[in-house]
Amino acid sequence: MPQFQGFKVITKIPVDSKEVLSLVYTPGVGSSCLKISENPELAMVLTNKLNSVAVIAFDYEAALKRAMFLKSALMIDAYPLCICSDEKADLKLVVDNIEPNYCGIDMSLIADFAKEVEFDVKIPVLTAPVADLRDFFGAISRNIFKFDPSKLHGTTNEKSLELHELAGGVIETELTEEKRRKPLAVISDGTSVLGFGNIGALASIPVLEGKIALYSELADVDAIPLALKTQNPDEIIKITQLLADSFAGIHLEDIAAPNCFKIENTLIESLKIPVFHDDQHGSAIIVLAGLLNSLILEKKELQEVKIVINGAGAAGSATARLLVFAGAKNLKLCDIDGAVYPNRPENDENLEELAKLTNPDGQKASLAEIIKGADIFIGLSKGNVLTDEMVLSMAENPVIFALANPVPEIMPEKAEHDGAYIVATGRSDFPNQINNSLAFPGLYKGVLDAGVKRITDEIKLHCALTIASLVPKDELSREKIVPDGLDRQVTISVAQMIEESFK
Repeated sequence: MPQFQGFKVITKIPVDSKEVLSLVYTPGVGSSCLKISENPELAMVLTNKLNSVAVIAFDYEAALKRAMFLKSALMIDAYPLCICSDEKADLKLVVDNIEPNYCGIDMSLIADFAKEVEFDVKIPVLTAPVADLRDFFGAISRNIFKFDPSKLHGTTNEKSLELHELAGGVIETELTEEKRRKPLAVISDGTSVLGFGNIGALASIPVLEGKIALYSELADVDAIPLALKTQNPDEIIKITQLLADSFAGIHLEDIAAPNCFKIENTLIESLKIPVFHDDQHGSAIIVLAGLLNSLILEKKELQEVKIVINGAGAAGSATARLLVFAGAKNLKLCDIDGAVYPNRPENDENLEELAKLTNPDGQKASLAEIIKGADIFIGLSKGNVLTDEMVLSMAENPVIFALANPVPEIMPEKAEHDGAYIVATGRSDFPNQINNSLAFPGLYKGVLDAGVKRITDEIKLHCALTIASLVPKDELSREKIVPDGLDRQVTISVAQMIEESFK
């Protein structure tokens, strides 16, 4: 009999082609998110929630052993969680808000402490022995290791829905004979899911599972989903702090601005593990990488071109900051109210700071006015906001990054018809996919391997430069400005760069 020492998170279907990537991640994953937002019960069908149990204890190793028992004996995907508080109110806060991820909560290791707490959940909570654990939790394991994706039918969205339903999500756990590093926590409150906005924690789980599948496939990094019911930033911070000893790092996902800034900054300052908001910094890294290669083709310099970013949320704000850090001099940031400028009534603290970085001359105008004569458009907003007239008003041979998902700000064929020289989207079914999947697996593998505790602008800039350099000069073209989304060399090179340069 093998002696199990840990667990790893694996994919239920190998992510080994662009087609499968489009089903597990973007654009197909959005169909599952929308279905769950319309009918929350479908989370039990379209994600691994039906076979996921949280094991909560005061000691991580004890929780890990219990989780391994549940997997080995009952095939339940159990996740060890260590809570660093002996306050009953803290336990209640955690349990009530992690409910979206699980079909049950196992607190048998802290039964005497937990049995007096009245939890506000609709799933079973184990605080006393039962005759049949599987029956108690209602857990059902589904895997499709021999599944043939070619047997799926319909559009990308229809195929993705069918895959998620057949498999029960796209991730599960596997016991290992070697000791593994603690997993990352991929945390969301569901306030900014893809291009759909605030559709809630349950509806964010397919995206979290997609991210975790890429961590597993590309970086051999374990991660677990943690969709939180609360949308209160102070509660999100506290829950993460209470559970931080369970994780090697924190990956924040699909949390809307401005709360995402407060959450990330507070966690960075208070935790001893790395914290990374992918919607901000993963987006910024890969946008910069793609832009650098686009400028090589255009024979232009970053400090000389006029750049317009539409979308001043998490991704837009971080991208603006990183581009300025990298040397951009003429950058304008727009949101739903037009150009962001100093002392604008609509500004919050974040936008006021960005206004001084990106629009110091205080230009006040709509997107349609601001974009005139621009060399670069970067859309991190919502679908179909960039018109033919806007593209035609830009500089000759403009570069268009229409990155809203799943519907871009303008469809590629339309932008090209209007004279765009290079067009990129966030989708895997078009050329030039500008997607975070090229950044976060290698970055976090490198950070963990190097023991880095804080992810700096310098690290992000070097990640972008590394990714850009991995497109060979003889392959760099209008249709290929970034490496392929499943290029394992990207993860390897980014991780090695971090370990060599920042350890």
